[in-house]
Amino acid sequence: MAIRQPLPQAALAQLFTDARSHHHWSDKPVSDDDLRALYELVKWGPTSGNLQPARIVFVRSEEGRRKLFPALEGMGSNPEQVRAAPVTAIVAQNAKFYDEAPRLFPRTNFKPVFEADPSFAESIAFRSSSLTGAYLVLAARGLGLDVCPMSGFHNAILDAAFFKGTSWKANFICTIGYGDDARLYPRDPRLSFDEACRLT
Repeated sequence: MAIRQPLPQAALAQLFTDARSHHHWSDKPVSDDDLRALYELVKWGPTSGNLQPARIVFVRSEEGRRKLFPALEGMGSNPEQVRAAPVTAIVAQNAKFYDEAPRLFPRTNFKPVFEADPSFAESIAFRSSSLTGAYLVLAARGLGLDVCPMSGFHNAILDAAFFKGTSWKANFICTIGYGDDARLYPRDPRLSFDEACRLT
């Protein structure tokens, strides 16, 4: 059995303790190759039954931004953040993710279980796509990119603009690029172990 070693402190700092959510961005571009490399890491993160319900739309073009802006109206500084960022990822969930179950988890036929219980399927889609979105945040940081995940948008407007006629639905959005460290806000506090955790 392989014995895995802890990552160096510098790596953990880049992923967690020194990492920040950026609201201001440099003009350094994020390439197609960067986004493909990002997904090639993200896809290995575990999901329920390996069923991978997350779908990701990387919005980069002016046309794509114009489609996205109406969903951000009235959401504080989010429109300006999206306008300035090289990329905004829409992390979505496919309600019919289980159509891929025979291929992605061939050992067990999960498809009839989800078809018979849409509310259960929706809970799995939301939970696992949220996990995949978290993997995207960490993978981006691991590749030297900065991110800012956001929930501030109108789901119905975004879904109509990008996913009309499909079984996809937005979970959250996340700007991606190279942040401007000089414009970071002071770091907000975190709960302590004793406040947030229990040992039993």
